[in-house]
Amino acid sequence: METVLTQKKHPPGLYLLFFTEMWERFSYYGMRALLTLYLTTALISGGLGFEESVAMSIYGFFTGAVYFTPLVGGYLSDRYLGRRLAITIGGIAMALGNFVLFADQSKWGLYAGLGLLIIGNGFFKPNISTLVGELYGEKDNRRDAAFTIFYMGINIGAFFAPLVCGYLAEDYFKTTVNGVVQYGFKYGFLAAAIGMVIGQILFNTLANRYLGDIGKKPVGKSVKPEAGEKTNAPLTKKEKQRTAVIVILACFVVFFWAGFEQAGSSLTLYTDKFVDRQMGGWEVPTSWFQSLNPLFIVILAPVLSALWVKLSYTKRGDLSIPTKMAFGMILLGLGYVVLLLAVMQTGSDEANMPQKANVSFIVFTYLLHTLGELFLSPVGLSMVSKIAPVKLASLLMGVWLASSGVANILAGQLASTTETLGYFEVFGLIGLMAVGLGLVLLLISNKLVKMME
Repeated sequence: METVLTQKKHPPGLYLLFFTEMWERFSYYGMRALLTLYLTTALISGGLGFEESVAMSIYGFFTGAVYFTPLVGGYLSDRYLGRRLAITIGGIAMALGNFVLFADQSKWGLYAGLGLLIIGNGFFKPNISTLVGELYGEKDNRRDAAFTIFYMGINIGAFFAPLVCGYLAEDYFKTTVNGVVQYGFKYGFLAAAIGMVIGQILFNTLANRYLGDIGKKPVGKSVKPEAGEKTNAPLTKKEKQRTAVIVILACFVVFFWAGFEQAGSSLTLYTDKFVDRQMGGWEVPTSWFQSLNPLFIVILAPVLSALWVKLSYTKRGDLSIPTKMAFGMILLGLGYVVLLLAVMQTGSDEANMPQKANVSFIVFTYLLHTLGELFLSPVGLSMVSKIAPVKLASLLMGVWLASSGVANILAGQLASTTETLGYFEVFGLIGLMAVGLGLVLLLISNKLVKMME
């Protein structure tokens, strides 16, 4: 008799969740690719005309807040709503958020739209991934492969979103009236809303068929301790050490994401103003460059995964988690070194720019940043799930994700200084700090590994 341990086919519910997440990521990354450009473009050209420093702060607050609301959304879905209802509430709220951005090009419309997106993400984000895990038994060896397939859905959505939404906003609906260029940002937001609606229609019409009763009922109230289990037992010395490792590495991760998330803010503005985007007489939309990261992930993730497996069979074994994360920090810093070479050519003053930078500088920067992400992000999530004390597992995973929220807010503040300090100074500071912290992490990696064991 075939058991779940030897089944090779994945349940069809996985592919339903794959497409639901793909369309949600299409919606999120499509909107995010346009947000900075929409904020900083003049009113007469279809934007909101914010100062760059203010726009960067708004962008940072938004991308940071979407990492904090899942703490509340996850609690409410666990205790009261159930995962399926929470995903539907989140999806509807996010679709409405993008519809508001489409319908009302004002500051009120901006804040209302972003507020709905932040709230919706809080309900959606913590529950869709959990449903994937609930499709499989505890010892089902298809689980890791399932999350790999699911992760590809995230990046397929993230890849196509800037291409579609960016093309609509910066090219298809771009017009010139009396010599003034007008952009169709609102149509990019409309496309993002439609993507979210498609995902919700798929989810709500097919969930009963392919997911059964999974995720219908809240689970938090039914969780009871096993017989004889001590719920208030103090942490052991080893558990305290492992908790300390998670907190220490979370501090390093904050700065990694603060540098990495410049992609949607200062990097986008630099690309828009200082990079030669002309190819064969056609100008590549600025937002398209945000498709490079998911494209490189799809290409490189299987390569690095195979490398980790190959290293695990060698005499020295695979690299330790802190070592991988240290290399991730250093790769991020090297990406900024490449950017500094571009800024040395262009300067930070658009009015007195001697020449535009070659597009290869930006492409190579995104390549190095993606490599850094693959060295750091997946192994970090894996580490927390493996070494966190059982009684603190959810809390520490929340802390780990919340560190990304802090990082995004910090990223917005860093980006807001480019207008006054200059791109060379800001990119140089981020690059120097990333490499420096990476080297520090390498130095203490052996100590952290002993604390983790």
